[in-house]
Amino acid sequence: MTHRAYLALGSNLGERAGHLQRAVNLLVAEPGVAVVDVSGVYETAPVGPEQPDYLNAVVALDTDLGPRDLLELAHRLEADARRVRGERWGPRTLDVDVLLVGDDHVDEPDLVVPHPRMWERGFVLAPLADVAPDLVEDHRPAHGWAGVRPSAVRLSIDANQ
Repeated sequence: MTHRAYLALGSNLGERAGHLQRAVNLLVAEPGVAVVDVSGVYETAPVGPEQPDYLNAVVALDTDLGPRDLLELAHRLEADARRVRGERWGPRTLDVDVLLVGDDHVDEPDLVVPHPRMWERGFVLAPLADVAPDLVEDHRPAHGWAGVRPSAVRLSIDANQ
């Protein structure tokens, strides 16, 4: 069964925009995944220890993959970007979070869907509002998300890029 899923992408090490675009390109090429939209890119201060600012985006997918398969795909994308898992909320070349997968609910030690902190994070909600405004309607602040700045970076879902 095909359902709509949303993945959050973030990067604050190396060629940040390049890491995000490569992740989108790999998603476009992934069997069983159709990238239907990609948000604008936003720059935000990090959560956690002192580190460079992040670029963040959200990708909307139509897929027959379930939450566990999407988590495994997220880990493959992070590995492709040579992410090193160090301290919690530490810097990273690429972070991919599974936000929503249709109406699925998962509560396991290494996977919670919907993502448990997504409604608290402007760096997730601002790009999610670009691709699914109806999902964030009740969470949109009157004066925008604090600390979330639109970026000039644009990601493409053109498979020929």
